[in-house]
Amino acid sequence: MVHARAGARERYRPLAGSRLADTAEPRAVVAAFLALHPFPVVYLADLDAIAGRGDHRALLAALAARFPTTRFWVDAGIDTEEKLRALAGLPRVRAVLGSESQKDVDLLARARALVPEGVVLSLDWRADEPLDPAGLSERPELWPEDVIVMTLARVGTGAGPDLARLEAVRRAAGPKRRIWAAGGVRGLEDLLCLRRAGFAGALVATAFHEGRLGKAELARLAEA
Repeated sequence: MVHARAGARERYRPLAGSRLADTAEPRAVVAAFLALHPFPVVYLADLDAIAGRGDHRALLAALAARFPTTRFWVDAGIDTEEKLRALAGLPRVRAVLGSESQKDVDLLARARALVPEGVVLSLDWRADEPLDPAGLSERPELWPEDVIVMTLARVGTGAGPDLARLEAVRRAAGPKRRIWAAGGVRGLEDLLCLRRAGFAGALVATAFHEGRLGKAELARLAEA
């Protein structure tokens, strides 16, 4: 696994110096997270697949076998029906359709029919620039139940969640969809803020690796 920072994928390096895991090996990193808390869902981005350099489906199958009570949300650059069926066919894997990978609206529009359990939509931004060639951010009638607001410029930076964009997406989404924050979470206070604001949750990694979130903070979150 790599340490993602600010969406600059060409500069990502293998995870090192983590207070959570002493290796970048994916099984060990997932095990370290689950030792902190029995998270029901783990989000993974297959960066090679997103970049069109192959995929890690064999590893995903191995993770599902190793962690039988965990579901995995996986962004693997899915942009065709064939790729969607292949990914969603893996045990306990739910496909994430990233807006940056969609050339048109067709795949998202047909996703429920193609995959009965549905997909997750990730609306991707780099700073204020939408990574959205199909214009999915302007088509809320097509959005599934779970929508990730992925602010890549804040990933791994500790800059805080992009609350303005999250609010804008939630207003467009309406009350029946769950909105998930991704990018910038610094620690417990940000998670509490997101909860108070009514968001479903957040994708968090760096705050755990840097020791700003741990068992004590998760216990306080559960009690709040």
